[in-house]
Formats: sequence, C-alpha cells, structure tokens
Amino acid sequence: MSWVYEASEPSVIDNDMLKSAVEEQGPEEEAGRIAKMEGIDFKDVVSLRLDFKNILKIDNLWQFHSLTKLQLDNNIIEKIQGLSSLVHLVWLDLSFNNIEKIEGLDALTKMQDLSLYNNRISLIENMDSLKNLQVLSLGNNNLTSLENIPYLRRFRFLRSLSLKGNPLSEDEQYKMYIAAHLPDLVYLDFRLLDENIRDIAKIKFQYSIEELGHNEALERHKQENEDQKQRELDAHKAAYVEFLNGPALFESLYAEDPDGVRLSTVPGLADIMEEYKSKCVAICQSIFEYGLSHHEKRQAEMSVFNECLQEAKMENQQTAAKKIQEFEEKHYELFYGNPQIADSQVLDSILFKCNEDILQLTDSLMLLEIQLVDQLEEIIKDYERNISDLVSVFLETVQGLMAQIRDLENHHNETLLDICIKIHEKFMRGEVDDDMSDDLRMLFLDKDTVVNSVGASHDIHLLKIDNREDELVTKINNWASNLIQKVQSDEVVRNRNRVTEISKYIDHLRDELDSLEMNEHM
Repeated sequence: MSWVYEASEPSVIDNDMLKSAVEEQGPEEEAGRIAKMEGIDFKDVVSLRLDFKNILKIDNLWQFHSLTKLQLDNNIIEKIQGLSSLVHLVWLDLSFNNIEKIEGLDALTKMQDLSLYNNRISLIENMDSLKNLQVLSLGNNNLTSLENIPYLRRFRFLRSLSLKGNPLSEDEQYKMYIAAHLPDLVYLDFRLLDENIRDIAKIKFQYSIEELGHNEALERHKQENEDQKQRELDAHKAAYVEFLNGPALFESLYAEDPDGVRLSTVPGLADIMEEYKSKCVAICQSIFEYGLSHHEKRQAEMSVFNECLQEAKMENQQTAAKKIQEFEEKHYELFYGNPQIADSQVLDSILFKCNEDILQLTDSLMLLEIQLVDQLEEIIKDYERNISDLVSVFLETVQGLMAQIRDLENHHNETLLDICIKIHEKFMRGEVDDDMSDDLRMLFLDKDTVVNSVGASHDIHLLKIDNREDELVTKINNWASNLIQKVQSDEVVRNRNRVTEISKYIDHLRDELDSLEMNEHM
C-alpha cells in the first residue's frame, strides 16, 4: 500500500489561494512589499507552489501563461486536468495524490521533468506528446506488468526513470528488462545503470528487442507515410483543391443518393456510367493541377509584396537613423560629455539652438513617417489589386471547369432518363429483362416513379457540385479578404508604434534638455 496524503476538507484553487501563493513565493523584503502593493500579474509568474493545500481539482490556472514550474504534490487530486493552457510548463510535480490515470498532458509538449510518484496509476499511457521528457518518476504506484515498459521507448531524451515501489519492481527480471528495452536510460530508481548490466540484458533479451525494433521501424515507416500524406493534404487545402485529384467528387455525388445508386445498375448503363466518371475525374484533375499552379503564383505575389514592404521600411529606417545620428553627433558634448560652460549666455544660446534642432529633428522624423505611410499605402493598394486579379482569374477558370462538370451531369441525366423511359415502355409491353433485380423492376412499373427518381438523383448531384464550387469560392474569397485586412491592420499598428517611438525619443531629448536648463539655474 502506498501512502497518500488525506485531508478532511477539500480545497478549491481560486483567485484568493493563487494570489496568496504567488505573494508567499514572490520577492522578499522591500521588493516583496512593493510587489504586494502593486500586485503581481499571474501571466508573469514562472514558478508556482500549491503543495499541501488539500486540493481536490486542478482548476483556474489558465491565467499563468508563462508558468514553467508547477508544484501540486501532497494534495488529494484525483484527475489530471486544467493544464492545457500551461504550454510552457517544463517541470510538474503531482506526487502524493490520488491519481489513477495518466491523462490531460497533451498540450505540455515542453515537459522535461514529470513526477507522478505515490499515486494509484496502473498503466503508463497518454504521454505521446511529451517528446522532450527527460525525467519520469512513477514510483509507488500500481504498475504490475513489465510489458508496459516498451511504451517509454518513444521518449528518446528520457535519462532518468523511477519505478521502485510498484509491483513490477519485484519481478526478478526488472532491472535487466528495463536496461534492455530502454538502452538510452542512464538512471533507474536514482541509481546509475552500469554497462555490465546493459551488455547482459542486451544478450538476454536479444530476440524480443530485435522483434520490437522491427515493429517500431514498420510503425515509423507507416507514420512517415501518414505524415507525408497529411503534408500533401495540407498543401492541397492551401490551394483549395483538396480531394480533386481523383474520383472523390464523383463518388460523393452518389454517397447520399439511393435512387442514383439503384439506377446505376440499369442494364446498358455501365459503359455510360464509366464514361461519365472518367470525364468528371479528368476535369477534377484539371482543377486540381490548375489550383496548385495558381497557388504558387499567389505565394510568389506575397513574397514580392513582403520584399517591397521590407525594402521600403528599411530604406526609411536608415534615413531616420542617419538623421538621429547626425543630431546626436552634433550635440554629443551637450548630452553626454557633461560640458562645463561658465558663461550663462553662451549656454542659453547652445540650449536654444539645441531646442531648435530637436524641433527640426521631430519634423524630419515625422515627415519621413508620413512619406513611408504614403509609400506603403501605394504598395498595399497595388498588392490588393494584384491579389484581387489573381483570385478573379482563378475563380473564372475554376468556375468554368465546374460548369463543364455540370454539363456532364446534365447530359448524363438526359441519357439516363431516355434509357429509363424506354425500359418502362418495354415493361408496359410485357418485355421484362430477367437480369433485372426485383427492386429495380418495381421502379419501372410507373412512369412518374421513374421520372421522379431520375430527377431526384439529378438534383442531388447538382447540389453536390454546387456545394463544392461554393466551398472553394468562399474559402479563397475569405483568404483574400483576411489577407488584405491583416496587411492593413499591421500597417496601422506599425504606424502607431513608430509615432509612439518617435514621440518617446523626442520626449527623452526634451527631458534631458530641461534637466540641463535646471542645472544651469541651480
């Protein structure tokens, strides 16, 4: 039995507890007094201790954006939760709690040191995202099987592992099994794994390790293929032509069309269906290839725009920096050289001239910023026009190709309807096809039923084609709108920041000048 900290009255992690904890662990003496007066912003806290607080549930930690170290040991926590916002967490201590399952750690990708010592955990699981894990403490839990150990092979940086106090640590093969299956592990239960044990373990478990390595290689290959497919799909989505490089659109026409599926089995329609599919897939492939090539054009246009933008900003910044440098070189002695000027009239004249130069510098810097704003406005307008033209050309071409698919569907519908009516007429004459299913025969007993079924199928197909076209149009229009909106928004922010920067610099110069004037009259 492992000892677990118990408390009669569970506590809740609320703002009062968090504030108290932050203040207790904050700076001391005068710095601490000032911090308490002004308050400490939770988002700036990097380390937090909440041990021995009778906490039952992890909650209200979303405000601690910068937290890297969190101590929650010696509480009565039953479930790992409420940590998804702590994406910078590197060190987490959840030892001496009542946790039964490893979970809720998916967002903690920077985690290096994790302690779950003295809980009720029976399975090592749900830690796949902890790619940077180096230290793991799982001692004094309910782990029973050594077969759970190979799971830890995925953590290639894992160097220290503690499992002592679990039932599996009583197995006579415990140390050898771990040494063999975790070849990069340095410390087990806080003791160094020596090379002699590793060598013996490698021989002892040679065949099982080879099989495990083979299976892992297959799994890695499978994962690499899946990752490659996902990268390709992401690229296709960025071009708004995902799943158009194949029969996906054609197959989707019949996915929710029972009448169409039934009609596709009509005798004599197989070759016509195959031709329809072939032509539809060919047009989809044209859309797909055009989409990818046009995406490259949009990317190229974005690249040219960013280069122009950066070039204009850099040139303007260099001109502004030169003017500031000229000013500071001219007045270096006044501001930085602590000049000893006994004649007050001379000093007044120097200060007056410096003040005039500050006004001139202000005008120069603000004029440069106005010129840059005008220049960037023209660049952005050209960019917006170019993007709009690219999108228009893209949509015109794609919608033309989509219209061809609609024409195919219309032609196929006319052909299908003609065939179905002829079959109905044969039925009326008593000429029944023996190869036709009973379900299909029932369809041809009534002309209206045939016509309605063909029409319903046709409507579904046109709707699917329209929806795919609308989806593409909406996505690329939203992209263009959001792109230009962001560019304009970024420029407004840049301009405000630059004006603020100039104002602060000028205010600094004026404060320095005022200080010199005050010193003159003292």
